[in-house]
Amino acid sequence: MKKNQNNLRKILVIQTAFIGDVILASALLEKLHQHFPDAQIDFLLRKGNEELFIEHPFVNQIMILNKKEGKFKNQLKILKKIRGEQYDFLINLHRFLSSGILTAFSGAKQKIGFDKNPLSFTFTKKFPHVIDAENGALHEVERNHSLIEAITDSTPSFPQLHPPQKAFEKVKQWQNAPYVCIAPASVWFTKQFPASEWAKLVKQLPVTVKVFLLGAASDTELCNRILKDAEMPNTESLAGKLSLLESAAFMKGAKLNYVNDSAPLHLCSAMRTPVCAVFCSTIPNFGFGPYTPSFSRIVEYSKKLDCRPCGLHGHKYCPEKHFKCALEITTHQLLQVYQEATEIK
Repeated sequence: MKKNQNNLRKILVIQTAFIGDVILASALLEKLHQHFPDAQIDFLLRKGNEELFIEHPFVNQIMILNKKEGKFKNQLKILKKIRGEQYDFLINLHRFLSSGILTAFSGAKQKIGFDKNPLSFTFTKKFPHVIDAENGALHEVERNHSLIEAITDSTPSFPQLHPPQKAFEKVKQWQNAPYVCIAPASVWFTKQFPASEWAKLVKQLPVTVKVFLLGAASDTELCNRILKDAEMPNTESLAGKLSLLESAAFMKGAKLNYVNDSAPLHLCSAMRTPVCAVFCSTIPNFGFGPYTPSFSRIVEYSKKLDCRPCGLHGHKYCPEKHFKCALEITTHQLLQVYQEATEIK
């Protein structure tokens, strides 16, 4: 395949999963652009994730799959558009039927994806997607890179986002002193470090450092609860006030970012900014920890729990009803990371 790599003129990348998966997929955009700087690179995403790639320098066009309204009609419309582009190379990172249909009937010359996709038998090439909880051999970025290694090289790129200048301009108003960011929310209860524990951390961080709580508008109540419990004048909530790219631009300037095993973790990797990732019910060996050349640390319960991990994605409540994987993590562990991050020159 490498002999024909100079003939690649049109490439489509498909990742219609959630925000974190899409951010990690940005590593492929970096690598593809590096090897094919003149190629047209398009990106197919689920509706809501397109804002991550506003003014992205390497993406020619964004296609949006709306999975909530008129999904079948929207899928046919997208398929027609894909077929009209006559792609040389289609890379499908999504492992489910909806993207499999688009790939199978795309008309692309080369159709590459993971063998877990139910229509992978129609792909030109398929590769294993292995999550090894025991050994944790591969990060998701590395698993994704396996799809394009044959036409690029053996070294994955790091995820990277490119917020426009206006995003950096907007967040300047909060950057007049050293600050720490905390993104306390997660879609899943068992992946979310409890609000009371975040409040303990806020109380013990240096009062000379401003603390900002970040999140979507739906996280406002959670952030306000932390503010109330902490009662620290150096703490402010920006929940609902920043877009994803504005949040990324703001996190870029932080002395340290505290996050769960969730999308903000991958924002930090993509912005190459210092990050402390708190893993509760899930484990880094799944391959979704920090992937960045910058400072990064993982904090988790230091002892073995037979019930951990209790699943790949988390649950709405602790199956064992004790939630030790989160409640046994100490504030001291989190503060140690802050000390280490601020000592690095």
